[in-house]
Amino acid sequence: EDIHRAVAALIYNVPETDVTSQMRSAMKAVNYGIIYGMSAHGLANELECSHEEAAEFISAYFQRYPAVRAFLDAQIEQAKRLGYVCTVLGRRRHIREIASPDPTVRQFAERMAVNAPIQGTAADLIKRAMIRLSGELPRRGLRSRLLLQVHDELVCEGPREEADAVAALLRDTMEQA
Repeated sequence: EDIHRAVAALIYNVPETDVTSQMRSAMKAVNYGIIYGMSAHGLANELECSHEEAAEFISAYFQRYPAVRAFLDAQIEQAKRLGYVCTVLGRRRHIREIASPDPTVRQFAERMAVNAPIQGTAADLIKRAMIRLSGELPRRGLRSRLLLQVHDELVCEGPREEADAVAALLRDTMEQA
């Protein structure tokens, strides 16, 4: 499922088939912006809309997805209580700035507290997939090799006749990471 299209359909109250590319793009900005602590002001700049419209987007988002708000708040609370947050796989990110008396520094730390578990988990998962893939390619007798990682994608190179097998292996490896 295209999460940005699904959220656009829910927020705009239209069927997914009626979601325009502009609506999807707006919700992509909302999805990423909200989970990384973007304010209504920042979202308004990103979407080139009014501050009020951006605030309504954010409010509608959290009304529809209250568990997201709870998760974000829990990350900030954990950082305040323990001084760190964790990825799904348990890697810690210490955030000492969370106790800063300076509101600007503290707000930045709160954004780090919600960002680190999400981005860190994504990094953990892509690394896990890379490790498994680098062992699985030769184990299966494939001559293809992992070439590079670009964000959440892995790029392999190899003989054309291995393309389908490597694509299937990549898909399975990344889904199982």
